[in-house]
Parts: sequence; C-alpha cells; structure tokens
Amino acid sequence: MRKFQGDTLLVATHNAGKLEEIATLLAPFGVKVIGAAEKGLTEPDETETSFIGNARIKAHAAAKATGLPALSDDSGIEIAALGNAPGVYTADWAETGSGRDFVMAMTKAHDWLIAKGAPKPWRARFCCTLVMAWPDAHDEVFPGTVDGQIVWPMRGDHGHGYDPIFQPDGYDITFAEMDRWAKNEISHRADAFRRLVKGCFD
Repeated sequence: MRKFQGDTLLVATHNAGKLEEIATLLAPFGVKVIGAAEKGLTEPDETETSFIGNARIKAHAAAKATGLPALSDDSGIEIAALGNAPGVYTADWAETGSGRDFVMAMTKAHDWLIAKGAPKPWRARFCCTLVMAWPDAHDEVFPGTVDGQIVWPMRGDHGHGYDPIFQPDGYDITFAEMDRWAKNEISHRADAFRRLVKGCFD
C-alpha cells in the first residue's frame, strides 16, 4: 500500500460540498486539498460500467494533467430487486434537459419495483469507490458500502440524491431525515474514507 507523501492533494471533483467534506476529513493530516476547478480541469467522460472503472478514469486523468496525487470517487445506489440498478447510472436516471431531477429518479425506481412485483423489504445499498492515483499511474482503491432498504413515500429534506428513499439498516429514518453529520458517520463514503485513511495516511 503506497502512502501519501506530499502536502497537496487534488480532488477530482467540481462539487464544492464534496470538496469541503474531504478537506475536513483530511485536515488532521496537514494536507492541502484543492479541487478540479482550481486547476481548470474538465470532467472526463465516464465510460466504464463499474464504480471502480469510472473512479479510475477521473483520478488518473487529474493526476496526469497536474502532476499531483489525485483522489476521485464514484458512487451510487444499487437496488437488489432491480438487478442492482441504477448502479453506475444513478445520476443518469435523474438527468433531464434542464439539469438533474432526483424526485423523478426516485419515482422511477419505485415505479419499477411496483411493476416488477418485487416483495418487500426492497433491499438496497449505497456504494462509494475511492481511487487515489499518482502521476506515475500507480493507484490504490478503497470501496465502501452501507446497506439498507428502499422506502416509500420519500421522507426528509436533508441530504441529496436518493437519500429520501434510503433507510439504512438499524435505523427507522431515511438518510434525508438524518442530521448531515450523523449520516456522514455511517455513510458509504465514510466507510471508504476510513479505508483510505488507514491505507494511505495513517
């Protein structure tokens, strides 16, 4: 396992919220975190059919373009009764001609479950794969998951994406009903980050 040795880490995202979250998690290690926008990077096409494949595309493109170690993630929700869809197409299900509509995407998932006659509980899991890539093309991979079930109707107004229909195991509320920091303790991204910190920073 290769350790992170520098003082600056490029995070291959244009999402300010995700950048802030990662910077906070890595603050104890004295790492300066910068985003893709700061370096003027465009987002590469995600052409793979797995979370690890798409995360690798983003991390390696950023590392090659900047000469810095780069961290990227790819994440989504897998619904067992739908053959683990939407999976890597989680965000694509929400695409419209004028931006992303996750209410539409969640409704699509629910309608498909009903159409298939899938018995409850509708098992699901959120997945996050982090890839740390170096300019010499070396990388380390850290997967994270959180298991739960799909509930309907949508509940809660915190979070984002499919959070209002995902109830994690051991809880009677959805991700969207949770305090942001409570969710961040148990999320798929938190699981992947614990592995990253243990592998590359501890």
